[in-house]
Amino acid sequence: MFIQTESTPNPATLKFLPGETVLGTGTADLPDAESAQKSPLGRRIFAIEGVTGVFLGSDFVTVTKAAEVDWTHIKPAILGAIMDHFQSGQPVLDGPAPAASGHAAHDGADAAIVEQIKELLDTRVRPAVAQDGGDITFHGFERGVVYLHMQGACAGCPSSTLTLKMGIENLLRHYIPEVTEVRPVAA
Repeated sequence: MFIQTESTPNPATLKFLPGETVLGTGTADLPDAESAQKSPLGRRIFAIEGVTGVFLGSDFVTVTKAAEVDWTHIKPAILGAIMDHFQSGQPVLDGPAPAASGHAAHDGADAAIVEQIKELLDTRVRPAVAQDGGDITFHGFERGVVYLHMQGACAGCPSSTLTLKMGIENLLRHYIPEVTEVRPVAA
């Protein structure tokens, strides 16, 4: 098994491509060791000292490390954990796969606007941020403000504010006049 790695805009995060399906659909954000208990793969990776986050995508695993840890020290252990997992035959997640969209539900007077927002996120934004090892999902819409949840390499990335304000906010405001601002939310 050959696992490729790619850097991301977030220097604390690396993207690992095992050449196999990780999650066929949807994503799973494992921001701490406790949340990783639902994932045999996540548990293996969190067993490595210095790992602070794991994000599972369709065909990639994004790992975030502590600031004081050097990639040269933990990258071989992470590669070994991913390889061991896929050779073990265990599932990536215990239980059902996550919902494909990952977006929060929203109904009411703004339902049509929210559907447009989700459509633009799914077609224009999410494929681009997946290339960088992350994901952005819809969290809410209130009085013109879109609330988005940033995951994987996007969470804590130094350029995430620029991505939100200059990229996503401008895109949504261009296509949906009712959108006035985009803000990040914590999980």
